[in-house]
Amino acid sequence: MYVFISILILIAAILLIFIVLIQNSKGGGLASGFSSSNQIMGVRKTTDFLEKATWTLAGTVVVLSIIITAFIPRHENGTQSEIKQQVEEAVAVDPNTVAPNFGTANPSEAPASGTEAPSTTAPAPASDEAK
Repeated sequence: MYVFISILILIAAILLIFIVLIQNSKGGGLASGFSSSNQIMGVRKTTDFLEKATWTLAGTVVVLSIIITAFIPRHENGTQSEIKQQVEEAVAVDPNTVAPNFGTANPSEAPASGTEAPSTTAPAPASDEAK
């Protein structure tokens, strides 16, 4: 039923677009190209028909859009949203145990786990021999 009403909305919307484009606006519209229809029914009757068709199709789209909400397919087996399910399944990390790495630590400068870090020694004082 959902697909059937969706197709009806699509057809009504396409017809509405076509009717609006045909209407004679201040700029002339596309109605000037359909001069034969004006000769058959007359100018005033054609305008009345196009206006009634516009309002009818617009009302049809609105009513069908409201009706289609009753036929939206719902999955009863998955009552939770996927995002909520992913949040519940996520691994909790204690922020007090993990220090943030803002790109300041360079892994190539870090000493290997089996080696000792090089010791830093203070430079020797300048000797008096250079005088």
